[in-house]
Amino acid sequence: MNLKLTAATAARVLAQLRADPRSIALILVAPMLLMVLFYYLYRGDPGRELLFTMIATVMIAIFPLTLMFLVTSVTMQRERSLGTLERLWTTRMHRADLILGYAIAFGIMAILQSFLLVMVMRYGLGIETAAPWWITVCISAATGLTSVALGLFSSAFASSEFQAVQALPVLIIPQILLCGLLVPRAEMPTVLERISDFLPLSYAVDAALAASTDGVTAEVVSKTFICLAFAVGFLCIAAATMPRRLK
Repeated sequence: MNLKLTAATAARVLAQLRADPRSIALILVAPMLLMVLFYYLYRGDPGRELLFTMIATVMIAIFPLTLMFLVTSVTMQRERSLGTLERLWTTRMHRADLILGYAIAFGIMAILQSFLLVMVMRYGLGIETAAPWWITVCISAATGLTSVALGLFSSAFASSEFQAVQALPVLIIPQILLCGLLVPRAEMPTVLERISDFLPLSYAVDAALAASTDGVTAEVVSKTFICLAFAVGFLCIAAATMPRRLK
């Protein structure tokens, strides 16, 4: 692995994102607008407002997972479709340089997305948590980084941007259904609960809920690191499986 090539890749991807206002809006603005939409949807009734507090806590993990996956997988697939990656393979660039460069660039965007989302939730909508704001940002960012890694991993098996989007109901929606948002994981059928144990969003949601009620605990720290471990694993698999030729 060449650190200069990795840094050059990250800089190139960030420059492309800066020139694409729609992607910037999808990454940074869309989560905040969706959070505000949920707020006004539940506003006006004390019972519903209490429910919104729980939902908002979970959404700081779900929004980054969904949006960063979409942007990352489609962007990587676009690079392949345009032949950019095949030209890069003629240089000294290794798969690990490419994947890590993309992960750094989109990871920066995921961290910025998480910061803005948490600021809107806490100081714009008044949703307080027992943990400091930066802990919530870390949990959200860890989910975003995992989503970036999962998007890079899935793009290796797609032959078009449409196929990259098709991975969403396979890799993301089951995580949303089984993360504990709709039904607490402990109350799920045993088989579904066991499946949820292998999904990174489950640990991010557990960490976010624990941080909101208990503050900084060993559970919050351990489950955030488990989520990051998933990200590292997906990045390693992506680096090993990224094809050098367009299918």
